[in-house]
Amino acid sequence: MKIAVTGKGGVGKTTFAATLARLYADEGKHVLAADVDPDANLGLALGFDEETLDSIVPISKMRKLVEERTGANSQNQFYKLNPKVDDIPEKYGKVCNGVRLLVLGTVETGGGGCVCPEHVMLKRIINNLVLHRDDVVILDMEAGLEHLGRGTTESMDAFVVVIEPGARSVQTYKNVKRLASDLGVNQVMVVANKVRNEDDEEFIKSRIPEEDLLGMVHYNTEVIDADRQGKSPYDFSQTVTREIIKIKEKIDQK
Repeated sequence: MKIAVTGKGGVGKTTFAATLARLYADEGKHVLAADVDPDANLGLALGFDEETLDSIVPISKMRKLVEERTGANSQNQFYKLNPKVDDIPEKYGKVCNGVRLLVLGTVETGGGGCVCPEHVMLKRIINNLVLHRDDVVILDMEAGLEHLGRGTTESMDAFVVVIEPGARSVQTYKNVKRLASDLGVNQVMVVANKVRNEDDEEFIKSRIPEEDLLGMVHYNTEVIDADRQGKSPYDFSQTVTREIIKIKEKIDQK
């Protein structure tokens, strides 16, 4: 099972991705969760302690590793487009609650000149995770899809956009669906999070096609409490976990 979870910051996609990963791990599956969000906090949502997370350097920041694997020179003029990456998850991943976390990070282009080797490295790692590993792989993405290529997205079992009951969030879903279509992916599914009442439910149903809507996760202060304490929401809220279990069952049927 290969699942990419995307959405704007703050909508709860990391909570969803982490809970989904924990559920698969509880089934005894080998689970690899990759954090590809620049605001990397998937580790906390999985249950890692802050000390462990502070010791993790995102792959995108490992300049020496990138240079070694891509053969890039100081001007980034020549480098390999297919660097060796199959050993990266075991070498640099950390395990907690049955889930192996790999923090990839993202490429920062502002004022940094050419950063093509880093981009190639991340894209190659994601490609390897999706196409060449038997694990359940869950990618916690940002709203953009620049690290995904046609071959990678075509091999996804589920492409999930987490949204809130609001016009801007719905627009993000439409943008992701358009970008995914450009990559050859026609099925983009939606999880509505932080749903407060019937009005929110009706708003979601009126904006998202029924065939795209996997389910809804209702607003729950226990998730806020978990975040405040730096703990996994999976360990704090049985209500949210039960709602995500129902969504997972739909994903498994796809």
